[in-house]
Amino acid sequence: MGLTAVLAVSLLTLGIGVFGVRVARTTSDFYVASRSVGPVVNASAISGEYLSAASFLGAAGLILAHGADALWYPVGWTAGYLVLLVLVAAPLRRSGAYTLSDFAELRLESRAARKVSSVVVALIGVLYLLPQFQGAGITLRTLVGAPSWTGSVLVAGVVLVIVLSGGMRSITVTQAFQYWLKLTALIVPAAVLLVHWHREGRTTSQELRVSDWVEPMQGEHATYLIYSLILATFLGTMGLPHVVARFYTNVDGRAARRTTLGVLGLLSAFYLIPTVYGVLGRLYSFHLVADGRTDAVVLELPSDVLHGFGADLLTGLLGAGAFAAFLSTSSGLAVSVAGVLSQDVLRGGSDPVRDFRRATALVVSLTLVLLAVSSGVPVARAVELAFAVAASTFCPLLLLGIWWRGLTAPGAIAGLVVGGGACTAAVVVALAGYEAPGLAGPLLAQPAAWTMPLSLFVMIGVSLATAGRRPASVMRTMVRLHTPEHLDVDRGTFDPERTVHPGESTARRDLR
Repeated sequence: MGLTAVLAVSLLTLGIGVFGVRVARTTSDFYVASRSVGPVVNASAISGEYLSAASFLGAAGLILAHGADALWYPVGWTAGYLVLLVLVAAPLRRSGAYTLSDFAELRLESRAARKVSSVVVALIGVLYLLPQFQGAGITLRTLVGAPSWTGSVLVAGVVLVIVLSGGMRSITVTQAFQYWLKLTALIVPAAVLLVHWHREGRTTSQELRVSDWVEPMQGEHATYLIYSLILATFLGTMGLPHVVARFYTNVDGRAARRTTLGVLGLLSAFYLIPTVYGVLGRLYSFHLVADGRTDAVVLELPSDVLHGFGADLLTGLLGAGAFAAFLSTSSGLAVSVAGVLSQDVLRGGSDPVRDFRRATALVVSLTLVLLAVSSGVPVARAVELAFAVAASTFCPLLLLGIWWRGLTAPGAIAGLVVGGGACTAAVVVALAGYEAPGLAGPLLAQPAAWTMPLSLFVMIGVSLATAGRRPASVMRTMVRLHTPEHLDVDRGTFDPERTVHPGESTARRDLR
């Protein structure tokens, strides 16, 4: 039953992806779906893309293991879109850029800032792809007993086909469909399990009465760890390349805001469900904590509660939803990272679509290699580390770039390098499985609380010290970011090959 469900989802995803060949022809189709996606479809697609392995499997597993403290994961992952809505969504769409690297060059008028941004995009994308492939391996191993690498390879193969065929236009409809599949796949089994629990009359359990599971912030350094997690999840959302790329596909800034409101509603509905699985797992599947397999609680709970065909049917439905989560998030990540690499690393030919496809294959292959050498960090923890890097790099860049005209290219580059480098070092330590003694342990395990402010202060300090190197067209760019599209403003068009660079002659700039 589980294998049938996984194959069905994979084949359906492949079918939609192949259909994308018929409608994706231009570079704009591949990168931003020609900026023609409506708010309803785009909100569903963003939600489908955002609800990753950490959302479908990892959140329930963390709640099972850590209780109340883990509730901040779904809260933070949802609330991050509120920050995005208020501060970033509309100006980012008005920028007219394709990627975060395009935005950095447009705002800072610097090729160096673009290149550094491209490196950070690739880093965040690969870090986020790792838990998707890892979760696919866990799912296939739980469903049919196959080796973990088979699930990773299967997801990688499907992602390659659908992204290579149609790019952003191809995956938009796929991800919108996959959100509703994931929501259904979680709600139906949860309802059945709750009814069974109610009829059984099992209202209490020794496992639920453990104080450190019910009461928040009871462990050592818990206060720091929780607030660092909050900072990472609240502010890291705006720095995720596959999330930000979605706002470029909206028609205008108003549609981008409507899309974000829709995403908030859809995510709020979804994230109520993992808590149910975490609590029921504490009642029926507590053995997974001792076994170190808490990520599998969503998939194993039906067989621990029920028996026979009913358990198999619910497990198959959950397996289908899990694979939909891996496929949708992996596709969005592959598109966003490949878009940056094809423009800044592999560019050199006359066919940008071919460069995009080569970059996609490179990203997927590199992720599989890193997965093979990593230590197997829990799925939600791996995603959390990607959020921490995003919060320590692109969050300060976007906030200052959109709302402060004093940001300079040297300041932005310094902040990206210092904040991103410090956070990446902590991530490498975590992925290697090393636990530092004393206070260094939590500082490395949850680095966002000190790396994000570090990046922000470095950007501000270096920008103030290099105030003479402010972009020549900064005021025009700020007007472009903050003026609604229906007003008659000369916005021009952004072309990475023709961006104003420091030292460009005034005559040439005026002529342009």
